[in-house]
Amino acid sequence: MDEKRAAFRLSAPAASGSTSTLRMPGRDSFPGVDDHLVEPEVTRDEIINGRRVVAMPALPPHADKQVDLGYLLRAHAAPGYRVASDLLTRHAVDSDFATDACIYQEGVDPATGTRYLEELAFEVVSEQNERIVTEKAEGMHRRGVRRIFAVFVKGRQRVCEWSPESRSWRPLATGARIEDRCLVVPLAVAALLDAALADNAVAEALIVKGNPTIRKREDAAEARGKVEGQAEGTAGAILKVLEARGFAVSPAQQQEILRCQDLDRLDRWLRRAALASSTSEVLAEP
Repeated sequence: MDEKRAAFRLSAPAASGSTSTLRMPGRDSFPGVDDHLVEPEVTRDEIINGRRVVAMPALPPHADKQVDLGYLLRAHAAPGYRVASDLLTRHAVDSDFATDACIYQEGVDPATGTRYLEELAFEVVSEQNERIVTEKAEGMHRRGVRRIFAVFVKGRQRVCEWSPESRSWRPLATGARIEDRCLVVPLAVAALLDAALADNAVAEALIVKGNPTIRKREDAAEARGKVEGQAEGTAGAILKVLEARGFAVSPAQQQEILRCQDLDRLDRWLRRAALASSTSEVLAEP
């Protein structure tokens, strides 16, 4: 969501609720991911490095892109992973904020006794200050979020991935694909920027997942293809038999034979073609 910086600072209070913490090798301990400094679904406040930030409602193109983002990620998420929008996470003692969309593992993390931390995080960047998005990326990386992406939708549209080494946003080529264990199929970068390509990417992901509705349609299309192939072959055989026997076949009769998709009727015509005395007798209804 678009963010506006408040005109005052906030000293982060102590975490409420669960006191579980996570200590990662070489890093400070962290509060529980759901030990919040702000009230989820009650206030629009977030806290980034001790500063209160108000997450404002969005305008196009941010709002539009956020819907497309969730649509893509939901279809691409691998089994065992969940997709969330605006999921509030306690990233540090003095940071409690959400990203526009994220992917995290289902179930309970045995190390903390709470939900798993996000593995992939996505932020749509439109009106907000890029410095704030960068601060969020740094905080998420310190907490342990594996990969962080930003979709810049204002001006020159582009997708970037956070680089901890350079502490900067690394642009991704439009033709590139994001490969990750959280994704059932690599996510096309271009699909994050183009709604039409997003539809294609979602369809591709659902096919790979074996979506039952798509599979049913594919099976039906395959069955139709087999019927059409058999019908075409039988119709051709009928015309060859009639030609071999020297029977005249009018254009209308030829079209009737070629357009017929009823395999039983075609088989009946084929048997008649070997014994009938004319093309009309072959095509006559019983």
